[in-house]
Amino acid sequence: MSRNQALGGLRVVEFGQFVAAPSAGRILADFGAEVVKVEAPSGDPLRGWGADSGGSDSWWWRMQARGKRLVAIDHRTLEGRRVSFELARRCDVLIANLRPGRMESWGLGYAEVAAANPAIIYASISGFGASGPYRERPGFGNIAEAMGGIRYVTGFADRPPVRTGLSVGDELAALQAVIGILLALHRRDQDPEHPGEFVDVALNESVLSITEGMIPDYANAGIVQERTGNQLLRSAPSNIYPAADGRWVAISANSNKTFANLAKAMNQPELADDPRLQTNAGRVAAAGELDELISSWTAQHDHDSLLELLAGAGVPSGPVMSARDICEDPQIRARKMIRHTSTRSGDPVQMLDVIPRLANSPGAIRWAGGEVGEDTDAVLAEYLGYPTHEIKRLRDSGAIG
Repeated sequence: MSRNQALGGLRVVEFGQFVAAPSAGRILADFGAEVVKVEAPSGDPLRGWGADSGGSDSWWWRMQARGKRLVAIDHRTLEGRRVSFELARRCDVLIANLRPGRMESWGLGYAEVAAANPAIIYASISGFGASGPYRERPGFGNIAEAMGGIRYVTGFADRPPVRTGLSVGDELAALQAVIGILLALHRRDQDPEHPGEFVDVALNESVLSITEGMIPDYANAGIVQERTGNQLLRSAPSNIYPAADGRWVAISANSNKTFANLAKAMNQPELADDPRLQTNAGRVAAAGELDELISSWTAQHDHDSLLELLAGAGVPSGPVMSARDICEDPQIRARKMIRHTSTRSGDPVQMLDVIPRLANSPGAIRWAGGEVGEDTDAVLAEYLGYPTHEIKRLRDSGAIG
């Protein structure tokens, strides 16, 4: 823990698995919060998701659990539930994303925890939120992306909806949880009379939060947004275009100035003088025609020379990058976005660095995620004051791992 970091001194207990709550906990840990992650003795299932790190856990797990203290508790036991309740009593923030009703069944619902710790900021992440007819339904990011609208508008008009390839719904929910926690912390600082808060995050609503004009367009005018492939529905030209060497380049020339710059770079300056194309609305109406013209031009240039030409012309552009491209990119390297770190047992690992960057109280990767329950003894002694013989008794009883 570092009190020089933005969240130094903040105690967080995480009852989460897979993506949403653990991602929220990781962000808080990156900025100095002391995050105690509670796992079942069998471990978070995310340990087995993704490529194996050479041991028993995935590389993704090593990043997701970085900077956290790992405690193993069996909530099937009465004593295990009691230990978790005592941890919640002594923390500032609780984050959970387990199946609806699970925390309540363990005596760890908001009402129970807030009665013992009125200052608790309790962030609950669920499929559909804590109210409404769907509140008891389980939810995953896949379902949230489908029901939150993003899947319907992703893909090409003549093909089925597609997913983005990443857990967008879960990661958006994590960000919403962190935003809610920080808002609640600010209010607690400003209004000591009302220190606690229940932060209710729904996966589907987290996806809805990024749907831009899709909902107001329908609510006000009955317009249903459909799939448009790689075209940006509300401005043009903005798409990905082929280079001569088989690679792809993203170009966004959707302001009057950048469109004129693109037309000049294409040696077709007359495009910017076409009355149909002098407004964004006109370019959107002609987006298909524009994309054909731009594709014919980009296909005459290899990837590198195309990007150089566009940069020189002041046209926003960039390559479509794979993980390999990203890790080798000079901008990523200059900002040291891929960090070398290790577990506390010394196993080396590389991962994405902390985002965002703060100049005066920067985040930091303190260690990579480690083994199940490696901090159980230390946390129970430090947080709860349990002596060694009590910790041994709990372990012998199966309450902790």
